[in-house]
Amino acid sequence: MRKTECLAMILAGGQGSRLGALTKKIAKPAVPFGGKYRIIDFPLSNCANSGIGKVGVLTQYKPLELHNYLGTGSAWDLDRKGGGVFILPPYAREKGADWYRGTADAIYQNINFVDITEPDYVLILSGDHIYTMDYSLMLDAHKKNHADATIGVFEVPWDEAPRFGIMNTDANGKIEEFEEKPANPKSNLASMGIYIFSKDVLKKYLEEDAANDNSSHDFGKDIIPKMLNDGLNLQSYAFEGYWKDVGTIESLWQANMDLIQDEPPFELQGEWRIYSSNPSLPPQYIGPDATVNKSMINEGSMILGEVSHSVVFSSVKVGKGAVVRNSVILPGTVIEDGAVVDYAIIAHNCKITANAKVQGEPGAISVVAEGETV
Repeated sequence: MRKTECLAMILAGGQGSRLGALTKKIAKPAVPFGGKYRIIDFPLSNCANSGIGKVGVLTQYKPLELHNYLGTGSAWDLDRKGGGVFILPPYAREKGADWYRGTADAIYQNINFVDITEPDYVLILSGDHIYTMDYSLMLDAHKKNHADATIGVFEVPWDEAPRFGIMNTDANGKIEEFEEKPANPKSNLASMGIYIFSKDVLKKYLEEDAANDNSSHDFGKDIIPKMLNDGLNLQSYAFEGYWKDVGTIESLWQANMDLIQDEPPFELQGEWRIYSSNPSLPPQYIGPDATVNKSMINEGSMILGEVSHSVVFSSVKVGKGAVVRNSVILPGTVIEDGAVVDYAIIAHNCKITANAKVQGEPGAISVVAEGETV
């Protein structure tokens, strides 16, 4: 395999239990987002746009649909000679099959893959965040600072800081302390779960961690604190764009709603394009008596009723007299005549029967699981 300067490894095995009914049949990175995308499209597109052409995707929980979706990586222009998307499921241990024990263990189990690609640097990403980011700028900063590791950080509201791993830095951005979900945080610089390691340093610490029976084998809980204790040069990289952890129903709903603001936080089809692996479908049909207001309606959908402030995926039908407001409707769902859907996420291939009502409210979004009838 051809040597590469920077190898990306995307952690995409999460169950996403906080997304409840939306992840009963698929892994969190495969959850649809933004009308025609999936969550994993964002780190994959970021890699392609950043010039990182070799990507390992580490899968685990209900991986079949995600594997089929990824294919060869051609949708993201990541199937070029010498590069590509490589799907990396958990290995079977000597004592039998086992899941990854933590984020660090996931990379350690695939250390042979890292070795054969011969990277100078390893970029480790989460497969379940929504953002657009040029990783090449972060890599440039890592090299300029002669860092052993560089960690992407994002300023979060102070009242939300206790939910995150917090980096305390000096005036130049060098990390001095890491606090995992502190009750009384000293800063609001949250770790984004984006790491760049110099490859030899990463391998050394992963091997030591794997031999430690008392470790939880996690980057945030074990690897980063150990590096700090050993006096390594750990640098922060401040990201100032849009970034959202969509690990809850409310955050996933809000991220979809952000796309239909008068001024969206980023463009899906702009200069920094988000790619997806979706088949071509006929244009959407908006009936003569239909009303569509501040909504995103995607290919193959038929709108005969009212849709307001909503994101409607492909092949959805909204019947006559039906009302969809403040909602996210995933592919293949049928909302029959006279039904009302408000403050809700309706999963794949559901049926909301005539005159039925699915009613949520801000902060308490209603969810209908895949294939259900209401």
